[in-house]
Parts: sequence; structure tokens; C-alpha cells
Amino acid sequence: MVELYVSRIDADSVSRAAQRARLAADALSNEGTPVRYLRSMYVKEDETCFLLFEAESVDVVREVARCALLPVEHVAEVVEDGGGVA
Repeated sequence: MVELYVSRIDADSVSRAAQRARLAADALSNEGTPVRYLRSMYVKEDETCFLLFEAESVDVVREVARCALLPVEHVAEVVEDGGGVA
């Protein structure tokens, strides 16, 4: 997951960042580094955008962010529970 600061005033930049992330992930995948952009989430109140990826490592996601020229605040590994009911 990539975390970005996005001002409430410029909330349209979320879609631009997501598009750049998608293109960078596709380019890396085409070069042989498997990575897939999944989705973005924007928390307007906190002025924070989260971009989610599927990749082999956090380093691959950092490379996507670098290639996409994203102003990254933080990159972290996220583990999903699969949505099953316990």
C-alpha cells in the first residue's frame, strides 16, 4: 500500500495519481516484474490517499511509486483476511 497526502482542494489529483500508478505497474509487469494496481481509497477528512497493489514485495511497490513520480508519504505491506466469516 502506498500512502499519499492529497489536499482537499486538489482531490482530483487522486485519479491522476491512480492513473500514473496503474500505468507504472503495467509497465513493470511488461518488463517482467509482476505487479498489479488494485484500487485507490481517498480519506478526504485526513487528506490521505491509499493506493493498493498486489506484488511480491514492498520494494516492487516502491519502484512503482518511483516510476509513477508519486509523492509518497509511506509504503507498507498489507495483509487481507480474505473476507471470510469466522
